[in-house]
Amino acid sequence: MDTIFADVDGGQAELVPDPGREGSWTLYVASVAQSYVDMTAPKRLEFEYVRKIARILDAAAKPREPLRVLHLGAGALTIPRYIAAARPGSVQKVVDRDARLLDFVLVHLPLRRDADVTPTVADAREAVGASAAGEWDVVVGDIYNGAQMPSHVSGVEFAREVERILAPGGLYIVNVTDLPMLSFTRRLTAGLREAFADVVLIGEPGMLRGRRYGNLVLAAGEELPRGIAGDGKGVVHGAALAKFAGGARPLSDDAPEASPT
Repeated sequence: MDTIFADVDGGQAELVPDPGREGSWTLYVASVAQSYVDMTAPKRLEFEYVRKIARILDAAAKPREPLRVLHLGAGALTIPRYIAAARPGSVQKVVDRDARLLDFVLVHLPLRRDADVTPTVADAREAVGASAAGEWDVVVGDIYNGAQMPSHVSGVEFAREVERILAPGGLYIVNVTDLPMLSFTRRLTAGLREAFADVVLIGEPGMLRGRRYGNLVLAAGEELPRGIAGDGKGVVHGAALAKFAGGARPLSDDAPEASPT
């Protein structure tokens, strides 16, 4: 298989086949790897941060129990495909403002016919504002322009909007990229702690120690399931998370900041 190219709002998109596994593709946008999809085995996840999100989702409800999930940011729809395979009957909505990217992905990597996934072209914050109170069991935030999370979806005001649309016991899961000092993550965490009663940070120990640039995952809700917030390597929760956030000032609409690149 050859690489497939398309011009999208975020630059040039590429679907690059995995030479070692038939039916598997990596999506790049503006030369940044966004997603990896195995079309023959959608529960096989390549990127470590995606596996972390999947583990949180696995702990969110009983095995195979359907969920109502709002995805903010589409990529190649790796997580929606995973949920459709792992939790049949789940109702999902995928929101992305890049119509050309959504079309490119869905044409070349179509969803399974039995997947109840609704792709929607919209801004993430507008989609959250248009959702009803308690409409979703899970909201997954993976919103990036290239390698940068936009400022209007990183503030405490946005976190409070997400909290409004979650059902009782619901979860907000956020993928965040940061530099070694983790200054952005500390401020994002501080905002989530203002909007939600319970927050956990999950990452590779080396990343948490500030040794490199990379991905971290935050999960927030009323009370996180033990399987998410339990003690473990690479998990920062409770008093340790309060110490991590320290005196960081929450991101806000009044003091916007996009994530570093």
